Amino acid sequence: MSLIPKDHVLHRWFAGLVEASFQTEIGIAEPSVLDYLTDLLTEFVHVERINLLSDGRSVEEVAAALSAVQIGGPASDEVRRRDFHRHIGDFTLFWTGVYPENLRRMHRRGAKDDLIDFFDQGKRSYAIASHLSTGNSEPPADVLKQLSDQFEYCVYGLGLVRKQWESSGNGPGGLVVG
Repeated sequence: MSLIPKDHVLHRWFAGLVEASFQTEIGIAEPSVLDYLTDLLTEFVHVERINLLSDGRSVEEVAAALSAVQIGGPASDEVRRRDFHRHIGDFTLFWTGVYPENLRRMHRRGAKDDLIDFFDQGKRSYAIASHLSTGNSEPPADVLKQLSDQFEYCVYGLGLVRKQWESSGNGPGGLVVG
């Protein structure tokens, strides 16, 4: 559940930035994908949400989240596995797209994430989440599949969004973002 409603000025601001970057610069115009990316940016404004898995556990490494998928419960709990893989996709997409310079800091010497390619794992996790989706899953399987298939374009697009908000100086209402 999002902490920021869709009619909030920050959500609308991110929606405009996402739409301009993805439609104009990249040619991705699928409304459900653009809405998903807008929701991701809006949700991750709350830093604690970046590392929060759906079961309430906080993890700061992709390797820890992958372990939680494997050991955290029965393998047949597909909803839980889907949520975790979706979050891993979100986590890797956010960091590679919005703050790639922080990846070096996040990859501390000796950390398990040093062995993980965030691009490959993001694509893989979205694909797994897509396959684990049912007919009434939110977001739908096709959105997660598109995020997997177009992961590199989404990374690039989120970088464009960041450039737009940095060049504007401030977010909506003078809010400093980033």
